[in-house]
Amino acid sequence: MTTVILLLVLFLCPDTSRSASDDTQPSSPEAAAPLKLLPSVVIAVQVRNKAYTLPYFLTALENLNYPKDRLSLWIRSDHNEDNSLAILRLWLSSVERQYHSINTELRSSNPKRFADETSATHWSTIRFEHVIKLKEEALLYARHAWADFIWFLDADVLLTNMNTLRDLVFKDLTVSAPMLESDGMYSNFWCGMTKSFYYKRTEDYKPILNREKTGCFEVPMVHTAVLVNLNHLRSQNLTFLSKKIPHYAGPKDDIITFALSAKHFNVPLHICNEVFYGYFTLPLEENQALAFDEAQLVNIKLEAIVDHGGLELSELMAQFAPPPERDTLGLDKVFMINLKRRTDRRTKMRQCFSELGIEAMEIEAVDGKLLNNTSLVSMGIEMLPSYMDPYHKRPLTMGEIGCFLSHYSVWQKVVDENLQEVLVLEDDIRFENFFRAKMAHLIKELRNLSFSWDLVYVGRKKLQSEDEPNVDGSKNLVWVGYSYWTLGYLLSQSGARKLLDGQPLSKLLPVDEYLPIMFDRHPEIEWKSFFDKRSLVALSAQPLLLYPTHYTGEPGYVSDTEDSSRISTSPQVKRDDL
Repeated sequence: MTTVILLLVLFLCPDTSRSASDDTQPSSPEAAAPLKLLPSVVIAVQVRNKAYTLPYFLTALENLNYPKDRLSLWIRSDHNEDNSLAILRLWLSSVERQYHSINTELRSSNPKRFADETSATHWSTIRFEHVIKLKEEALLYARHAWADFIWFLDADVLLTNMNTLRDLVFKDLTVSAPMLESDGMYSNFWCGMTKSFYYKRTEDYKPILNREKTGCFEVPMVHTAVLVNLNHLRSQNLTFLSKKIPHYAGPKDDIITFALSAKHFNVPLHICNEVFYGYFTLPLEENQALAFDEAQLVNIKLEAIVDHGGLELSELMAQFAPPPERDTLGLDKVFMINLKRRTDRRTKMRQCFSELGIEAMEIEAVDGKLLNNTSLVSMGIEMLPSYMDPYHKRPLTMGEIGCFLSHYSVWQKVVDENLQEVLVLEDDIRFENFFRAKMAHLIKELRNLSFSWDLVYVGRKKLQSEDEPNVDGSKNLVWVGYSYWTLGYLLSQSGARKLLDGQPLSKLLPVDEYLPIMFDRHPEIEWKSFFDKRSLVALSAQPLLLYPTHYTGEPGYVSDTEDSSRISTSPQVKRDDL
């Protein structure tokens, strides 16, 4: 009987033994108290016109590595002009029995905007007052429910780390937030605040944002995913209401009011960046269309695919996030070169194409690991006699030969099938934000030129500091100089013919050396002397639209061209030597 009573007490009574004043981090909370229930948390969410991000937000919320019977949901939604309510209602109906409690107000009777709003994305005074009122209501709800924590979570937070809440809870800080990434230098914290209570860039911001410094850092502002420890005495005065802050002089703004209340009542705010937690979308500007959130979401999904395997999407929520229809970007074909054994890259590229709505033809790359001197002889391949790698002072690797042959096969296909304009992509690329729109603009510029083009880099490494003049009549094209990499390029029928007519297999060198030779911008005069016709009309997008997934030396960097065997020859290679 005593054992039964003890177990009932452990189940029914939340643990309130944590410090009421210290912002210290226990070294191993789970190991220190293995029999304790995890702290109870109220997750407060406000939703307005978030139909694009909601399916991913709700999937991550459901997949959090935290017991659902220790979580209570407080959700408010109103003034929607999109499908947010339908998404919320379906999801809530599917999880209503899983959480400790769910408190919702989903208003659909009055979708009209507030009286002083000019658009759905305009943050008017009345709208700020409304949000402030709701956040204060959520804070009081959590306090009255004797919750241990309240987590204010915006509906455009896109978590990739399902341990986020657990990590923050165990830090036992009064107020903390996981650092989230967005476009450019924007994140969910400030390192400085001006005298007029707005954002101020400081020297500490960038090292924290770029994780050059890691840990939990005290900052004057956190927002978007803010966890408040209600068991700390110092949290009791925190508020979103300016009237509760003596001598308040700030604006009507929920995150600024909260930050100033923390400052006034001496409550430290922390941003934590030891690990990657996820993303969030940029706030929409006044009069910006709601559909811009969809474009932002595509950008984030592409980044998440490359760096974190993608954003999770449940089967239930997938119906609200269908992939776009696919096309070839207005070109004849899009080719993607991929080694058969690199299934990881192929999977990522397929996911990226799905998100971008691109129909791509996969080209099985020639694997340098399967080449040897005998096979090169059988293919009639000879090395450029004077070639040595300019940096490593070595002959070609088998990987470099395989890479060249892979691109060569695409050029041959363009000619054989009489394709007029194609895009050639490798499989280790990162797409620039708003890739489709920028590519469409680039193609439009190309078709308005007064001359015919052969090749256009959309991803490359510029090797010399020489000026690259703008192309007349274009805002985003330059005459390209000596460059490396074949990450991605547009190729015309005439360009493919010129590259084949150079007969490169009889005097082989790396493909990213061959291209600059053919448009006559290569600095090695001796190498150029082997190719009489160097009339390739080559341009480059500026700014570029593609980048490598990893740069040399970065964690995760793998080169299938560098990390392969070299041909067993001296610098002066002749066919008889192979």
